[in-house]
Order: sequence, then structure tokens, then C-alpha cells
Amino acid sequence: MFAKPIPGRTTADVKGDVVVLLIGMRINRFRGVHHWLPVALAMPRMLRELAKDPDRGLLGHVLLTASPRTYYVVQYWESKEKLYAYAAAPDMLHHKAWSIINRKERAGKVRGHVGLWHEAYIVPEGSHESIYFDMPPFGLGAAHGVLPLEARGRRATDRFAHRRTPAAESPQEAAG
Repeated sequence: MFAKPIPGRTTADVKGDVVVLLIGMRINRFRGVHHWLPVALAMPRMLRELAKDPDRGLLGHVLLTASPRTYYVVQYWESKEKLYAYAAAPDMLHHKAWSIINRKERAGKVRGHVGLWHEAYIVPEGSHESIYFDMPPFGLGAAHGVLPLEARGRRATDRFAHRRTPAAESPQEAAG
């Protein structure tokens, strides 16, 4: 929470593709607290559940708000397969939450008090770039780690073009 800034310019140390999930809710009717409050409380519970089991694949997240009505989370995942596996796992909170929503919808008890949304992106290696200046690890950099900007290039075009090659791997990475 009170991370120290890293002096100078850094970039995210991403190896491979980037998997990003934006997921959120919009309060459509403030008076329907009993409809939207359980939804608002579900995401922190899911994030705590994922934090307890790093093998599930969530690398990091950022909680954000777009307005007094709209709240969302930017999540960074190890792979799309791990994201799909969590979403479909019957013993996890996400599956249980959607089961409740689907039952209410079938019963006609969903009245538009809260809106839900998500967008998922798989960004191929070399199709993203990042720069942080006098920042603690944040966003993609917090999820994957950071390294000095020069390691990927001082210009955005160099960072976009960066591809990790087998020759660029350390002996430990090649063995692991």
C-alpha cells in the first residue's frame, strides 16, 4: 500500500503474452441497495480467494472507479487458460456468484438495479509497452515485475518490438 517509488524510468518485465481482464459493475438504481451491495462485496471476496492460491494464475489487480455508479477491477492473469479455469471452477466464488445471478434472472427477480460487465484481452508479446517514471510497481509492472527502461529500449517503438528469444533467457529460465 505504501510502496516506495523506484527512481527513474522502468518498464514491465513481461515474458510472453499479457492477459488482461477488466471486470466491473454499475449501480443503476441506488435505492436497490439489497440488489447491488452483494455484487459490490463479491469482487473483493474473489480477489482474496485468488490471493490465497497464487497457482490459480492471478498475477495482480488494480481497483478503480469510473464514476459514483461504476466500479471495476483491472486484473492481470498468467494465462487465458488459468482465467477460464477459475471462471468455471465449481468450488470457487465466481462460479457460485454467477449461479445465483442466473437463478435470479430465470426467476424474473433481476430488475436492472445493477449492471455487470467484463472485457478480456490477450495481448501478444511485442504488442504492448509500458513506462513508469518514479513510480512504485503499478499495473502491469506490479503483476510482472519491472526492470530498467533501457533493458527494453528508451523509445516506445523499441519496447513494442521487444520479443523474448531463447537466447535472451537466463540459464535458470532455460532450465525451468
